[in-house]
Amino acid sequence: MVSKEENILFAAERLFAEKGFEGTSTREISKAANVNISMISYYFGSKEKLYEKLVEYRMAEGQFFSKDILERTDINEWQKIEKIVDQFSGRVRNHKCFYRIMQREQLYTENPQIVEFLKQTKMGFISMYSQVLESGLKKGIFTKNPPIYLLHATVSGTLFYASNAKEMYKEFLNDTADDEVFEEKYYTELNKHIKYLLKDLLGYEENK
Repeated sequence: MVSKEENILFAAERLFAEKGFEGTSTREISKAANVNISMISYYFGSKEKLYEKLVEYRMAEGQFFSKDILERTDINEWQKIEKIVDQFSGRVRNHKCFYRIMQREQLYTENPQIVEFLKQTKMGFISMYSQVLESGLKKGIFTKNPPIYLLHATVSGTLFYASNAKEMYKEFLNDTADDEVFEEKYYTELNKHIKYLLKDLLGYEENK
């Protein structure tokens, strides 16, 4: 079950994505969460602290899956890369509001706490890719050693751009399918595309 604190966070997330931090009032958040406005002060202290808590909460979620993948011994390094892509893509797809906020923050944030959260998350992903790549190279699973920071940029940049452009591509393709049907197909193709790119960048041959 969603706690009262999480209920407020999720209501704020939707509003921050739609209106931005400055354009969202605590009164609007309390109304959307169906709680008394004093509950925001009780749980978070201020709108700024609520915003920081939201970023921390979502960032922490994203780190959980990476540790699990890295520690698995039943799959090889390429399969770990596939799972990282699938998990990351799923988060971008299922938490559209949060990633819309984060893309805005990367351009405009002046909050040092948010800047630090963003940096630590990116560093975490780069470290994860680095560990998988190093292990895969030692085992001969990968034959190329691309700059690891650009590898992360390839995955995240492609995901964010494609996610933001989904409606435009639907129009371009003149696809009349239901939005949910199109989205399922779209993200399936997007994941395959990213994996094809990574296979080439890492020098992975499936049937070697």
